[in-house]
Amino acid sequence: MTGPARVVVVDDQTVVREGLVLILGLLAGVEVVGTAADGEQAVRLVADKQPDVALMDLRMPRMDGVEATRRIRTHHPGTQVVVLTTYSDDESVLAALRAGARGFLTKDAHPDEIARAIWVVRDGDAQFDPAVQRRLVDALAAAEPVAPDGLTAREVQVLAMIAAGKSNVEIAAELFISAATVKTHINNLFAKAGLRDRAQAVAYAFAHGLSDPQPPPRSR
Repeated sequence: MTGPARVVVVDDQTVVREGLVLILGLLAGVEVVGTAADGEQAVRLVADKQPDVALMDLRMPRMDGVEATRRIRTHHPGTQVVVLTTYSDDESVLAALRAGARGFLTKDAHPDEIARAIWVVRDGDAQFDPAVQRRLVDALAAAEPVAPDGLTAREVQVLAMIAAGKSNVEIAAELFISAATVKTHINNLFAKAGLRDRAQAVAYAFAHGLSDPQPPPRSR
């Protein structure tokens, strides 16, 4: 996509909200088009402004960030959501991803990280704080592998690599298959599991303990 990323900032703390607006205003390629102090305001603002990305806090009055994310992704799929919060516990990460968030950053993220996440999710990919992604991968590694929804052993391999943050090219190289074949596996596993994007795939893998696809997990 071309042109600046149009962003709305959602946070119930005035100082944080105004600080983010100031920071984002200094970044090339980002345009703040509105702010909201709670989830209800955020949903209305997105409906009005149709931004590319919503920077979303989680803990807010009236409607929290998870429910706001779910409504935005359901009714305004052209707007992606990046969660920006103090809370990076596993439950918060999973809830946000299941609601449709494509990114998850903590509030101590550097401005460059926030800008990168905005551009990445606007272009259709996912972006996670490295510490958050490491915890997800560690949790995956500790879980017993189970293949739900009729996933094949190869599809579980590909899913685990997606959860580890690998690109299609990297997956193809490690499995000694073509990038086109990787894409086919991804399309198949997304269809079987009812997934929309890579962010949801990470949440799905974490929820089902699909980390180490060798040996092949048992099928349900």
